[in-house]
Amino acid sequence: MSDSDGKKTLGLRGGARPGNVKQSFSHGRTKNVVVETKRKRVVVPKPGASKPGGGAAPSGDPSRRPAGISDAEMARRMKALQAAKAREVEEAAEREAAEKAREEERARRRAEQEAKEREQREAEERARAKAEEEERKRQEAEEAAKRAAAAPAPEEVKPARGPANKPAPAATPRKQDREREQRGRGKGRDDNRRSGKLTLGQATGGEGNRQRSMAAMKRKQERARQKAMGGPVEREKVIRDVQLPEAIMVSELANRMAERVADVVKSLMQMGMMVTQNQTIDADTAELIIEEFGHKVTRVSDSDVEDVIKEVEDTDEDLKSRPPVITIMGHVDHGKTSLLDAIRDARVVAGEAGGITQHIGAYQVKTDGGTTLTFLDTPGHAAFTSMRSRGAQVTDIVVLVVAADDAVMPQTVEAINHAKAAGVPMIVAINKIDKPEANPDKVRTDLLQHEVIVEKMSGEVQDVEVSAMTGQGLDELLEAIALQAEILELKANPDRAAQGAVIEAQLDVGRGPVATVLVQNGTLHQGDIFVVGEQYGKVRALINDKGDRVKEAGPSVPVEVLGLNGTPEAGDVLNVTETEAQAREIAEYREKAAKDKRAAAGAATTLEQLMQKAKEDENVAELPILVKADVQGSAEAIVQAMEKIGNDEVRVRVLHSGVGAITETDVGLAEASGAPVFGFNVRANASARNTANQKGVEIRYYSVIYDLVDDVKAAASGLLSAEIREKFIGYAEIREVFKVTGVGKVAGCLVTEGVARRSAGVRLLRDNVVIHEGTLKTLKRFKDEVAEVQSGQECGMAFENYDDIRQGDVIEIFEREEVTRTLD
Repeated sequence: MSDSDGKKTLGLRGGARPGNVKQSFSHGRTKNVVVETKRKRVVVPKPGASKPGGGAAPSGDPSRRPAGISDAEMARRMKALQAAKAREVEEAAEREAAEKAREEERARRRAEQEAKEREQREAEERARAKAEEEERKRQEAEEAAKRAAAAPAPEEVKPARGPANKPAPAATPRKQDREREQRGRGKGRDDNRRSGKLTLGQATGGEGNRQRSMAAMKRKQERARQKAMGGPVEREKVIRDVQLPEAIMVSELANRMAERVADVVKSLMQMGMMVTQNQTIDADTAELIIEEFGHKVTRVSDSDVEDVIKEVEDTDEDLKSRPPVITIMGHVDHGKTSLLDAIRDARVVAGEAGGITQHIGAYQVKTDGGTTLTFLDTPGHAAFTSMRSRGAQVTDIVVLVVAADDAVMPQTVEAINHAKAAGVPMIVAINKIDKPEANPDKVRTDLLQHEVIVEKMSGEVQDVEVSAMTGQGLDELLEAIALQAEILELKANPDRAAQGAVIEAQLDVGRGPVATVLVQNGTLHQGDIFVVGEQYGKVRALINDKGDRVKEAGPSVPVEVLGLNGTPEAGDVLNVTETEAQAREIAEYREKAAKDKRAAAGAATTLEQLMQKAKEDENVAELPILVKADVQGSAEAIVQAMEKIGNDEVRVRVLHSGVGAITETDVGLAEASGAPVFGFNVRANASARNTANQKGVEIRYYSVIYDLVDDVKAAASGLLSAEIREKFIGYAEIREVFKVTGVGKVAGCLVTEGVARRSAGVRLLRDNVVIHEGTLKTLKRFKDEVAEVQSGQECGMAFENYDDIRQGDVIEIFEREEVTRTLD
């Protein structure tokens, strides 16, 4: 090649491009060619060129080699040029191979797409041909029926019968053409050889791993049939009754309407709501969407889940007699449990800590006359108010036990109020009648103050004098109970789903959550599914008051129920449900409602209330504690007692209360909060003890509730600031003021009343107005420094950091003392 100036350029072979040749330059009469490769710029001498200074070129002609280049350098440059040419060739070959591979991939994908489209077209054609064949047969059958009804001539019938037995003339050419096309296209290819066959994936409409449902296949076949017949392809609209709660998720709303989620989201966006399928919308917006899609709305509430446990009205034919439930109530240490022991011939009181009942005990007793009685023994301590209240609510008869030697006490009055509030009849048992100091008439007189008039005082309340130690009057007490039960005519329906009340609940190590339930109506069977408060479960076992397993428990029968998923609250109502799903749904709703209620109660509604609460918390010292008890009722009683401890300066805050042993989690919470752990009739497990020793957490054990309350009250009293009291000890009058070098002004005083002490505080009064308050710098008697000066004596006083004293001023002398405060 040559340029316009006559200069020659180098044409490179082996894939070299013209762009690689940049320019040519000459040295005298010879010319060199500059070649740029990808890595370096190489100057290639023109064959036959020479360089200044001589030297033979690789060709053997030194006159044609560029000047200053040696043979080795020239050989190296030629080798680099050859390597560059080889690389260019390799790169060109690689590009060509890659382009060829891409073309083959595109051709393969095109072939697969064409094969898939061809299979779809063939499937549609088969469906269309089948529909046409069915339509043709149907029309021919209708025409044949019409001709038979018109009774045509024999010669007219023959031509009509012939075509009916022959295949459709239009279908045969199309089928032959298709088969010919398939044979020509699929010659020598295995995948096209099976293209005319219907596979399972094609029949179900699946693409890859996705398969259509049976309903989708039926809808597609119906649309294809209607389209082939020329009819409308729109499916018939199904109007549904949609249950709408207070809030619903978009996807759930679409599911209940049987509509596509995309359509529902699109409708919401048209209303100006940019939402996704996982967001929740309110009931009013959902109602607009439901009406827009043409469905009917049925508003429901979250509380409707409890409708499945609504009480059923029992008829008189279904009601049968049941044993009465008697609750023993009264003041602490008045002999309630001992009286019940005498009736049961048991010794329960021997196992009670401190001789007081701290749980609600439920027992059944069969009298000599064959009557079955159910007794509930409630604790009498002041902390167990709620437990006595529950006992009065689930009972039929209240036996009020009053000690003949102690008369009416505070918890006796409280038990009377509980019985009156529950509206149940009362029987007064005057206990300890065998003691010499017993005075039953005083008990009857004291009861008059609380509007309890016994029969011996011309009233309606039965009273019986009994002795739990000697057994005196027990028969009369049982006779009075039986008489009262007969008057009440207690009945229940045992042939229905059970309903009962939780008397007590605890967490047993070997058995899990255990609830003591008093069945009030129906019969509780082993295997029943139930919901109780925020917990649910299935009855795994029923244990009566004697520790024996039973298969069922009827009305007025107390049993321990095993099989709960958690420990319920004492006082919760147990209801039997049909399915476990219903029980779980009800329990979750109750748990959510209780959580919302607790959050609402603890939250400040306004900013002012929030700031006021924060300010109050700053001024109040708190004693945090953790409480673990053996049963739910005891934990509740302890928490209520702790809430009553404190005043405006200090209070007790229960961080956590629960049922069961003290665990490592409890110790961790106590360590983080700097709180002690109180165990009531429970102990810490091994890991919790080790953790408590390592972290320095104090664990205290108690078996009597008033010991626990007293210790917490004493600990809370330690948080109270000591009370500072002032005690006036004397007065002194300034008679003269002296100036002393190095000391300042010194007042010459006369102690007119009391005593003047060096360590006491002083106030300077001028015209009965306090001018200064401080301490004494010096107190002298003549020239000596003294500790105190008695009344009627003269002394010298100097104030600390104060010199404005005058003749006639009065000095008031006082002392401060700290008084330790306690919580009442």
